[in-house]
Amino acid sequence: MARFIIKFDKEKCIGCGTCAAVCPENWEIGDDNKAKPKKIELEKLGCNKTAEESCPVQAIRVEPATENSTE
Repeated sequence: MARFIIKFDKEKCIGCGTCAAVCPENWEIGDDNKAKPKKIELEKLGCNKTAEESCPVQAIRVEPATENSTE
């Protein structure tokens, strides 16, 4: 089981690309000019916490995974 889950609110995303700039390993800008995570479940936090902290509209949340996590 993953140790972290990314919760991403696409409606809040303004497509600024900050997440993809600070964490290109897991974030990219899609065809709709909105960010999207490459992986939702993560074994390691990596730069995703930086992406969360850098998002100007708080569209990204990285949380510890629980047994009931189904994202």
